[in-house]
Amino acid sequence: MKSNRYTSLAIALLASLALNSCKKFLDLQPTSTVTSENAYLTGDNIEKALNGAYNSFIGNGTRPGSNANYYQWEMILQTDIRSDNAHAAGGGEIDFAQIDYNTITNTNEMVRRDWEELYGAISKCNIVIDNVDKVTDPTFSDERRKQILGEASFLRAFHYYQLVKLYGGVPLEKHSNSTDAEVLRIKRSTVEEVYDFIDSDLQVAANNLPDGFGQPSIDKVRATKGAANALLTKIWAQRPDRDYNKVLQYANAVITGKGGYQLLQNYADLFDGKHNYNSESIIEIPYIAGSPNLSCWGGAFFFPDLDENGQINENEWRRYGTPSKDLVEAYDNAGDTERKNANIWFFSVPWADEFWNPCGDADTEIPFNVKQKHANSFQSGDHFYLLRLADIILLKAEAQNALGNTSGAINTINIIRHRAGLSDLSGVSSSALKAIILNERRLELAFEGQRWDDLNRYGVTVDVMNKLNEIKFTCDNGKQSNPTLIKYNFNQNSLLLPIPLLELQANPSLTQNPGY
Repeated sequence: MKSNRYTSLAIALLASLALNSCKKFLDLQPTSTVTSENAYLTGDNIEKALNGAYNSFIGNGTRPGSNANYYQWEMILQTDIRSDNAHAAGGGEIDFAQIDYNTITNTNEMVRRDWEELYGAISKCNIVIDNVDKVTDPTFSDERRKQILGEASFLRAFHYYQLVKLYGGVPLEKHSNSTDAEVLRIKRSTVEEVYDFIDSDLQVAANNLPDGFGQPSIDKVRATKGAANALLTKIWAQRPDRDYNKVLQYANAVITGKGGYQLLQNYADLFDGKHNYNSESIIEIPYIAGSPNLSCWGGAFFFPDLDENGQINENEWRRYGTPSKDLVEAYDNAGDTERKNANIWFFSVPWADEFWNPCGDADTEIPFNVKQKHANSFQSGDHFYLLRLADIILLKAEAQNALGNTSGAINTINIIRHRAGLSDLSGVSSSALKAIILNERRLELAFEGQRWDDLNRYGVTVDVMNKLNEIKFTCDNGKQSNPTLIKYNFNQNSLLLPIPLLELQANPSLTQNPGY
């Protein structure tokens, strides 16, 4: 692992916050002002270390290579593009094509980069957790000490949740900055052991975090009790030894808790860039438009800036994550125009698309993922939801149905369907409802980093991907070829990424996943 190489050099995302302070929330002071001589002795220093931990969601810089590729956009590559929701598209880069077509190797650069970035984020959390009790500053309150421990524990749990879903059982690095080779050469834990560790971190978080910090612009970007309970809901659903009683317990803690979460009346409002810090958000990444250090460059890889006529400029280049025909048909088959129109927009483009428009016909439009609609020249201010209420409500319905309360599950899922303008369900069997909930999650949460996880949790990934009827074409002198069916050749080994080759070479204690 490379987490010992990371230092807290990131531009701070979050200000050192006293609860009664009016200080501007976003503070750009670097964490590198903490030195070995004064490290973590003052409240200000530990706050800066926590800032660095939060900054793992953003990185620093307006282009790739800013140590936040995973949360800026590669999380969507690993979930929606890897699944049946989208194609890699872009320039045909081999690393992304491997993710799309299930031909991944252990030298894939994105596979390596995501591992490294997530462990780097964990390293920052470890520094906070290991040092918060060492602060001797008399002005540093015990209340704030507990909150910081809770925040860092939540963040560490969130990053480990990403790792275990991607790679399976991974080494549990609980401390950082060690030079001891034995400490660095940690063996892989089992999947269940990783989930147990995530659960323990989230229990610490839930016991030490408040329901809120007093204002939405803070409550929605920092870890809270509601965020801890929401992630507990998800881990107990996702782990292989899932416990739907706990899923229901934690989902209800979110839904009826003191966080005050409520669905927005209009689905499209969630993604129009005008409703940040809304009541449905549990925790989001608060990008700032035009900021060289706090904006989102990742969204521009999915959707470009539009010209003065609201069209794609003729000089634009091909974007990534082209929605699949299967996803578009899923919206159309459900009559779900509201969520389709909020999530997918069609445009004429100045390039050929082998799935939608292989001969580049100017009158044929192709779809775009527009969950983030304002690219702003790689400096978008569109926020990204890490957790939101609709996800938790749908997991509650899943748990109710699995526990035999099918009528209750129908009532719960109808809450989500009603918001989307769809008719209420009634008289549905438990087995039929299970499939309906999976599809409902697809329509509700497309391009939010959920689809791959849902398919795996339902145990249907291999079947869904091998039966996927996605076709592509070529073009010869303006004439479209006959369709070619894409063969994904999935098996159970395809569910996990390989352990990166460089990590295997650096840590002899690691073992490779089957099939690689």
